[in-house]
Amino acid sequence: MARAFVFPGQGSQAVGMGRSLAEASAAAREVFEEVDDALGQGLSRLMFEGPADELTLTENAQPALMAHSMAVMRVLEREGGVSLPAASLYLAGHSLGEYSALTAAGSFRLADTARLLKLRGRSMQGAVPVGAGAMAALLGLDFEAAAEVARDAAEDEVCDPANDNAPGQVVVSGNRAAVERAVALAKARGARRAILLDVSAPFHCSLLQPAAEAMAEALESVATEDPSVPLVANVTAEPVERASDLSGLLVRQVTATVRWRESMTFMRDNDIDRVVELGAGKVLSGLVRRIDRAMSGVAVEGPDDIESLLKEL
Repeated sequence: MARAFVFPGQGSQAVGMGRSLAEASAAAREVFEEVDDALGQGLSRLMFEGPADELTLTENAQPALMAHSMAVMRVLEREGGVSLPAASLYLAGHSLGEYSALTAAGSFRLADTARLLKLRGRSMQGAVPVGAGAMAALLGLDFEAAAEVARDAAEDEVCDPANDNAPGQVVVSGNRAAVERAVALAKARGARRAILLDVSAPFHCSLLQPAAEAMAEALESVATEDPSVPLVANVTAEPVERASDLSGLLVRQVTATVRWRESMTFMRDNDIDRVVELGAGKVLSGLVRRIDRAMSGVAVEGPDDIESLLKEL
C-alpha cells in the first residue's frame, strides 16, 4: 500500500480540537505549548474551550489547524516511531494545510509556521473590507464549466475559481455582486446546487494580492529546508522537492486556485492508493473517493485514530 499524508485547511476547525491529544500525550502538549509561546497567546485554550466565534477568526483558525496537525504528526513520530519518508511517498495540504505539510517535512520550524499563519490569516482577512467579498460552491459542474461561469459572471469585477476540490465541486471567489451573479448563472447552466458560503473573506482570488505581498515579505526572512518528502503543490498539482521553490509557490497560492482534484489525480497516477488526513476533521479524506474510487482515505484526528494508523503502518 502506497500512502500520501495530507493536511486540512480552513473550515475544519471546531471547539475541542486537539484536546484529547493533549490529555493523552506529552508530545502533543509540547506542540501546543510551542505554538502558544510563538504567538504569545493562549491559542491551545481557545482550541480546547472556545468560544467558537473567536476560534473561527481566520488569524486564529489557521495556526490552530496547523497546531493540531503537527500534534498528530509529533505523536506518530515520537511515540509511534514513524518516519515520515518511510510512511508517505507524497505530502499535500489544502491551502493553509501546505504550511502544515511543510512543517511535518522539516522545511519550516514549528514556531516560524505558527507566526507565518497568524500573519497569513490576518493579511487575508484585511485585504478586502468585510462584506465586500464572497465565495460560493458550484456543485454538479465540472471545473471547465465552473470556470466559464466565473469568467462570465465577473463582468468588470473579480470572480475567480478558488478551489477545484473534486469532480462537480468547485468554489468561486471574488466581489460579492460577481459571486452572486455566478450563483444565478451556474443554476441556469445546470448546476445541481449553487450556494453562497459563510466565509469571512474571498480566499484564493486576485482581490487578495495585498496578502500575497505580505507573505512574500514574511517568507524572505524565514529559514527553509528541502522537504523530506515531496510536496504536491496547490498551484501546480506537481511535486516540489527544493526549498528554493517553496516561497514562490506559497505566495502564488494566496490568490491562485487550489488544484486539489488534480493533486489527488497526480498521486493516483503515481501509485498512491491510500490517503491519510492528519489533523482536524474529515474533509480531505471524504473527498478521496469522490475524486477516484480506486483510492481510500482515512482521517487521523485523536488518540484512537493514531492507534489504528500505527497498526496499519
